[in-house]
Order: sequence, then structure tokens, then C-alpha cells
Amino acid sequence: MIDIKLHYIEKGEGKPLVLLHGNGEESGCFINQINYFSRDYRVIAVDTRGHGRSPRGSKPFTLGQFVEDLKNFLDDLGLTRINLLGFSDGGNVAMLFALKYPEYLEKLVLNGANSCPWGVRARYQIPVVLSYCIEAIRSLVDKKAVSKKELVGLMVKEPRIKRKELFKLKVPTLVIAGDRDMVGHRHTVKLAKSLPGGRLSILKGDHFIVYKEWEAFNREVGKFLQS
Repeated sequence: MIDIKLHYIEKGEGKPLVLLHGNGEESGCFINQINYFSRDYRVIAVDTRGHGRSPRGSKPFTLGQFVEDLKNFLDDLGLTRINLLGFSDGGNVAMLFALKYPEYLEKLVLNGANSCPWGVRARYQIPVVLSYCIEAIRSLVDKKAVSKKELVGLMVKEPRIKRKELFKLKVPTLVIAGDRDMVGHRHTVKLAKSLPGGRLSILKGDHFIVYKEWEAFNREVGKFLQS
């Protein structure tokens, strides 16, 4: 049973290009990608459950549920074959979606994604874990802390994708990250090598190349989509 409708921004015509944002963000953060790619694609940027203008709903707040939300969203729009680009946690959702519903995908772009929580460099992940512990304690006495606990919990608990699962994913995939990404370089390289259809691209920049280095990012993604 579908409990919510996801909010989205749409622009352009052509092959659908669906964009999934990161943890705590919303679809509008892709403004530079929406304007750029809408010249050649039907760009659809989605607000994940409990993010932006999409309601939280009553179902579990997990990446697995976000995968089902995406499938329901695509089915509702009648989209059966898309290009999918996910950034950070959105990349993790995109990866899980591709593993479960590969028939929906033409091509896949994973930006700053990680197949497991420890793929994130310790100096970034440790503060996240500490924040989760604090919010978990606060949520016992303050209901307002529950949503923050859920949000941070996604980065602490998920995803948990085994390498042998990635070997099965034959969808052409671009794994793209910054050379100073919060996801470890070794982890990113291993992720790309684990995908039979994987291609790796490392750009100058940090975790947020999709925003800060958007021109180079868009060019690289554009070349992959058109190849």
C-alpha cells in the first residue's frame, strides 16, 4: 500500500534522467544539473520520503523503503526505462534500486556513494556516529529529536551491500567522486571494479563536486550518458 506521493521537479523532454539527492537535502539542490541536462533529457529531481516537500509517511525510514518509493513513483509516471543519477545517500538508494530493479535502468551514475558505512573515511564517519548516539538519547525525552535520529541513522546503519551482489549488476555505471571525497578513494575504486559495467571518474574536489564543480561534473556525466 502506497502511503505517500513524492514531490518532484521536472524539466525538459527526451529520455528520462532521474536525480536522487543526498541525506538531509532536497531536489532543488540539483538546479545546475536540471538546467544543463534538460536540454537533452526529461530531467526529474525527486524529494525522498521525509525530505524537502515529500511527507515522512508511516512506513520505515530506510534506504530499502526509499527504493520501493522510487519504484512506485516511476510506475505512477509510467516510466519503465530511465537513466538514474544518485548523489551520496541518493547514490546508495540508486545502487540498491539497480540491484533490485535493473530492468528499469538504461544507465546508472553513482556520485559519492558507498556500499557500506565504513566506506566513509573515519574522520567523517566518527562524528556522524557520535551525533546519532546523541540524538538517540535525546529522542527518549524529546520527540523533535526522532526525525534527526532517523536521518543520521541512515548514514550509520546503511547500506550493507556485499561485493558479490555488485558483481551481478550489469547496468552500465559511472562511479564518480572527488579526489578529496569523504568516501575513501580505495572504497570508490573497489566499488567501480566490482561492477561488471562500471566506469570510474575522479574529479578534483571534495564530496560535493556535484555542486561546487558542477561544470566538470556535468560534462563527465554527459559524456557517459551519450556514450
